[in-house]
Amino acid sequence: MGQLFQLACSRRIVINALKIALVVGTVLNIINQGSVFMENAGISWIQVLLNYLVPYSVASYSAAKNQMTNQDGE
Repeated sequence: MGQLFQLACSRRIVINALKIALVVGTVLNIINQGSVFMENAGISWIQVLLNYLVPYSVASYSAAKNQMTNQDGE
């Protein structure tokens, strides 16, 4: 588990996960709260944060797990 966390915090994985989270999170926010943004109504900031945090977590976990699997196979 420690190795997985170390890999997930590596510069390459963090940068790639941030790029993915930016794109996917923005799309999710448009889908989930598009009308709220357009009407300038009450935005759910927790939902905005989660729409970015979930893709970041999935991308970093997947990349770290993939790297661990590739290291074990070599």
